[in-house]
Amino acid sequence: MPDLGTYLDKRNFDDTPEPSETGTASALGLRYSIQNHRATRLHWDLRLEWNGVLLSWAITRGPSFNPSEKRLAVRTEDHPVSYLGFEGLIPKGNYGAGTVMLWDIGWWQPLDPIPRDLKKGHLHFRLHGRRMTGDWNLILMKGRKLGDDKRQNWLLIKSDDDAAGRPDPVRRYKRSVSTGRSFAEIAKEAAPINPQRAGKLPGHVAPELATLTDDLADPGTHWHELKLDGYRALIALGKGGPLAFTRNGHDWSDRFASLLPGFADLDCDSALIDGEIVAGAGLQGFSALQDAIKVGGPFGYVAFDLLSLNGQDLRKQPLTTRRKRLESLFRTVPRMGALDLSPVIEGDPKDAFAMVCATHGEGLIAKRRDSPYRGRRGTDWLKIKCRKRAEFVVVGWMKSDAAGRPFASLAMAAREAGNLRYVGKVGTGFDEDTMTELAGLLRPLTRRSAPVAAPKSEVSGVNWVSPELVAEVEYAELTAQGRLRHATYLGLREDKPAREVRIEREVSMNDHETVAGISVSSPDRIIFDKPRLTKADLARYYEKIAPAMLSEAADRPLSLLRLPEGMEGERFFQKHPGKGFPKALKIVEITEKDGDSEPYAYVTDASGLVGAVQMGTVEFHIWGARRDRLDRPDRLVFDLDPDEGLGFAKVKAAAIDLRETLGDLGLESWAMLSGGKGIHLVVPLRRTIGWDTAKLFCRGIATLMTQREPKRFTASMSKSRREGRIFIDWLRNERGSTAIAPFSIRARPGAPVAMPIGWDELPGIRKASAFSVEESLDRRWNGVTRPKPQTISRPVIEELDQAMKRSA
Repeated sequence: MPDLGTYLDKRNFDDTPEPSETGTASALGLRYSIQNHRATRLHWDLRLEWNGVLLSWAITRGPSFNPSEKRLAVRTEDHPVSYLGFEGLIPKGNYGAGTVMLWDIGWWQPLDPIPRDLKKGHLHFRLHGRRMTGDWNLILMKGRKLGDDKRQNWLLIKSDDDAAGRPDPVRRYKRSVSTGRSFAEIAKEAAPINPQRAGKLPGHVAPELATLTDDLADPGTHWHELKLDGYRALIALGKGGPLAFTRNGHDWSDRFASLLPGFADLDCDSALIDGEIVAGAGLQGFSALQDAIKVGGPFGYVAFDLLSLNGQDLRKQPLTTRRKRLESLFRTVPRMGALDLSPVIEGDPKDAFAMVCATHGEGLIAKRRDSPYRGRRGTDWLKIKCRKRAEFVVVGWMKSDAAGRPFASLAMAAREAGNLRYVGKVGTGFDEDTMTELAGLLRPLTRRSAPVAAPKSEVSGVNWVSPELVAEVEYAELTAQGRLRHATYLGLREDKPAREVRIEREVSMNDHETVAGISVSSPDRIIFDKPRLTKADLARYYEKIAPAMLSEAADRPLSLLRLPEGMEGERFFQKHPGKGFPKALKIVEITEKDGDSEPYAYVTDASGLVGAVQMGTVEFHIWGARRDRLDRPDRLVFDLDPDEGLGFAKVKAAAIDLRETLGDLGLESWAMLSGGKGIHLVVPLRRTIGWDTAKLFCRGIATLMTQREPKRFTASMSKSRREGRIFIDWLRNERGSTAIAPFSIRARPGAPVAMPIGWDELPGIRKASAFSVEESLDRRWNGVTRPKPQTISRPVIEELDQAMKRSA
């Protein structure tokens, strides 16, 4: 129970209208209010909800938006949560006698842990009120501690942010934020003042919808805005308003009732505003918004267009004109508040997009500057997503084998060419409460027949439901078969009917750059953030490095590590090229162990390397044989892979020792930094032995090194045996295995390159990822001597066998 003893002891509730009940704590977020109190001395009482009570301070001169002004705030007794909205006259003879005006109300957001801040005497927080917004500090003055019985003097100081520097709120706001009454009217118990706008209330219009595209737009013709994670909402102001319309025209004013009073601060007779309702008070994401809807807040509204103002239809005006009118309408609204304007990103949006994606944002919306407002989907507005998200219709569910789980996954569909098409299942993103809620909604929708056509092998065991529920889903991609990959449930979309859910296809912006004769689409897509490397940068690098790289990589079957969305997106190895690969990436048919023939990619020139980049390739991994003699390896690779925590100096020493061991057998090698943690030793071969012999020989070398120094090396992949050791990976020397190609960029932070190095410079290298893209182009094969192809003859194998026996 909250401790309100001091508050209760000071008051006679038979004679004061102040609340005696505790009140209900907020279900989501923390509330706050400020009461202007005309008592013995005029002051402002700040109330911050915490642990079931209102922490309270009396601000003697009221708050100031000037960061250089420090306002005395005297800590008073904790108040009940029910006091948040109190307004009225406290009769003479009672504690705090005088008139209390509700001066501001909203939500507050601690920016640091509250217990720690209270203990050290410095509260750092953000206010999301009608009048008070932005970041603030409450600082306990020296000489006072929280346990003192003497009164505590604190200082209230505004942080220097976008909300700072506004006119003095004490002079500006003289009436109640909730009832519109003055002190005199409150004392007389006058009725609340509810001024009505004179203008005609606008009706719903069809909103402008953005088309999904694959890249950012031209900043000369478009500006960009943040893509928001909420519900699209048209706010109608006028006589009888405000009203909140969904994109489909449903009146959801009751659901967002706590948000709508804030629109009273806009100076107009009527208006129709386009924007997005999001979770407020610092809460983020669509799930948080759904939670807020259940409990009545907190909400925020981000406005980005103005369709009409004071009876004038603005939809035929260009976007630039509508934006100026919108900014003028919002000029009296506090910055960083519950109502805000969507920020416009002028100029090159690449850095902004990278930052949005790095912070797990939705993406950007590009808007053509000169476009009118069209009530349909078109290309004047474009959406560029960091990750793929879309709405799908729930058509069934799979039973769970786990006790207590109502279902294992949901079956999804969407419309394409007028028909409902199955797109796969979603089995993650559900907590216990969500699953219980969904199960209750699905139960009355049960049906026997499938509402969608789908292969029996994919939908065996699905319990079908009528296609009425719409879910928002995040996913990696739609496969060539039209199935969701790595899908996660985010929440239900009640603002969009199932019949309107369509499969979105990206529209190309036709942005491309020709490199080595290959048209590289989305050339400005950021693949690496630090250093900043785009898709075009990778293509140009592989074009320039091709002569050096192809001397080892040409005519070998490849495995490609693809990152179509860059480092933050999904990554996958691909052995067999599919449809859509450029012809410059050539194909060789290889018979697998099971006798079936499968296509493998190989390259012969720079166009092939760039063609792979066009398909999202970052890393190239090569076979140990060339396509004209796949049964005869022409190189051996020993990969020195250190256990976590082993320093690179130990890896270098291991490479030198392994080189000497090979040299004792008459085999010369060259070294390559892997670009990750280890070093590769490469032995060029004449094509005189098969894979079995090569694999057996390499296993023997690894075993010999392990026998000699078992505490230093291991030839086993077992994690338990690798602790504190270096694994000599000999398994790269079998048919179908691959190793990273020299000069390949690695898909690791910093974009390191797999770099060949000379033995004489190895001692001076500090790490396996020492070389950048630029350094690679400067070095190429300079300083590296590659031995001529050698033969693993019977005497060599016999010498290895003798060495192993001696070591054993």
